[in-house]
Amino acid sequence: MEETKNFEPTKAELEILQVLWSFGASTVRFVNDKLNEQREVNYTSTLKLMQIMAEKGILKRDESQMKHIYHVAEKEEKTKDFLLEKFIDTMYNGSAGQLMMQLMGNKKTSKEDLQAIKSLLDHLDKK
Repeated sequence: MEETKNFEPTKAELEILQVLWSFGASTVRFVNDKLNEQREVNYTSTLKLMQIMAEKGILKRDESQMKHIYHVAEKEEKTKDFLLEKFIDTMYNGSAGQLMMQLMGNKKTSKEDLQAIKSLLDHLDKK
C-alpha cells in the first residue's frame, strides 16, 4: 500500500502499531488493555484513534465478526524502514555512517552486538 510512504505516525499511533506488531490482529479492547500497561489510556480515545488509522489506510478492520478486529495494513519492516530513512535524512543529512558513529559512541555495545555488526559489514563488503 503506497499511502504509508507519506505517513509519519504520531507517538500514539506508533504505540498502537507496536501492540499490533507484537500481538497480531486484535480488538480495540485488547490494544487498549496493552496500552494501559504502560500508561493510562481511555478506551474511547484508543477506539477513535484506531478508527482514524483505518480511515488513513494504516490499519485494516475486519467487520465480519461482532467485535471488529484490526490489523496493520503494511508490514512492520516496511514502515520501520521508511521511518528510519526519514530520520536519517532529517537528523544526519542522509548519512547512515554518522548515525552509526553516534550510536556506537553514546551507548554501551555488547560484544555480541559488535560481532553482529562486524559480520554485517563483512557481508556488505562482499556484495
